[in-house]
Amino acid sequence: MKKFVKIISLIMALAFVCLALASCGGKKKIKIAIVQILDHTSLNQIRETIIADLNKLDYDIEIIAKNANGDPSTLASIYANLTDVDVVIPITTPDAQSAKAAYAGTGTPLVFAAVTNPEEAGLVGAGCENITGVSDYIPPEEVLNLIKTFQPSVSKIGLVYTSSEQNSIATMNEIKALFGDKGVAYEEATIVTTSDLQSAVNTLISRGVEALYTNTDNTIASAMPLYTSVAYASGIPVYCGADSMVSDGGFASSGVDYVQIGHQVAKIVEQILGGKKPSEIPYQKLDSFATFVNLKAAKDIGIKISEETLSKASILVEEDGTSRFGN
Repeated sequence: MKKFVKIISLIMALAFVCLALASCGGKKKIKIAIVQILDHTSLNQIRETIIADLNKLDYDIEIIAKNANGDPSTLASIYANLTDVDVVIPITTPDAQSAKAAYAGTGTPLVFAAVTNPEEAGLVGAGCENITGVSDYIPPEEVLNLIKTFQPSVSKIGLVYTSSEQNSIATMNEIKALFGDKGVAYEEATIVTTSDLQSAVNTLISRGVEALYTNTDNTIASAMPLYTSVAYASGIPVYCGADSMVSDGGFASSGVDYVQIGHQVAKIVEQILGGKKPSEIPYQKLDSFATFVNLKAAKDIGIKISEETLSKASILVEEDGTSRFGN
């Protein structure tokens, strides 16, 4: 009888353990850090999309989101305090470069997002076996085709970018090379901080540019209202590299859907959590680009968009300022 009671007690104890495991889902606990250089629409879109997708996975995931608030020197400190993490997701080039230095030799998987030129940034090849991710690279041909769609007879284009952002420098060098090959006249102006933006735009306007272009430049993306207010006062359209920049005031973009980047990053993280190594997952590029337009901006600067062109574009802002962004 005593033996029978012991067996019953053992069965009950095992049942209690199973019940406890079932109550917490038996999910593996994972800690993931997401780090971004500053706060603006594009980067926030990436972060929120990644978080939403990761929370759907069959893991007990803790997500730590950090923001350097525009100060690159803060990144090293952020990463130094993120030692007990399973995966790190740095958003933008300076974040990824800082993460590479911080986690060198640790084997911690790094999955970057929105790095325009991973090769140029030193995130591919020897010493980068723990790194993969998704690039927001836009071919320079897309930029020229975009501007020519709306201004077929444009004679001079102004290029505005941040002198300290490696992604912007690499992209603008490619664009300048293409413009040179195609005989397209251009002027360029760089900024260090957003306080330089108004002066840079005015300088280019004084040089006779008929259009302005800025790629997926993080500093300028954070100050689109200032950028566009100066340009539109002179009737100069602002073309940009991201849909969110159009939503924030830009005229048009043949550019990046940052929600899509977030989805792709989350898929890569899922593969890594499933056992794949970053070295087994080549970094990805976007294979298609959509044209996004801001009809309020078009009205403000007096550009008429043909029905044919409009039928091939996605409207992000209506003439009355109503936003369709995110819908």
